[in-house]
Amino acid sequence: MGRYVALLRGINVGGNKKVPMAQLRELMEGLGYTGVATLLQSGNAVFTSKEKNPARVVKQLEAAIAEKFGFEVAVVLRTRDELAAVIKANPLPGAEDTPSQFLVTFLSDIPDPKRLEELDPAAYLPDEFRVVGREIYARFPNGIRDSKLATVLGGTRLGVTPTARNWNTVTKLLELADR
Repeated sequence: MGRYVALLRGINVGGNKKVPMAQLRELMEGLGYTGVATLLQSGNAVFTSKEKNPARVVKQLEAAIAEKFGFEVAVVLRTRDELAAVIKANPLPGAEDTPSQFLVTFLSDIPDPKRLEELDPAAYLPDEFRVVGREIYARFPNGIRDSKLATVLGGTRLGVTPTARNWNTVTKLLELADR
């Protein structure tokens, strides 16, 4: 049995793609997942599954969401241990001191290095970022709302599905996974 963290991309934002968390938990339990818990309204779910192949879990969950809610939602999945490793690997020391200005963008896959090379860190200063595997850690000292970097990281430029969470949410998801 694997403990997973599902990060749903782009739901409940600006009144679009509404997915009530109670209905999401019910849907997931109907798929046979156990220990289902959600965090906030932005599509964060922790659960246990007998399925050991994360790609199968993603496909199953995406298909069930599309069937139940009538729209597609990309799901980025991490195991409990992968999430713990994300926290431990933080390459921006001190960024956690202002957790609302510190995001981790979880990617569906490792991005093509050529696409990453196109991102000139100097073009986004004072924002800064580091890529570690399937995650991009980014600090936004002037906030996220007007950041060009946040727009780039949240888009399709890297050729993989991104979904970002602030540091508070990342650490709370690990706490939830450990219950």
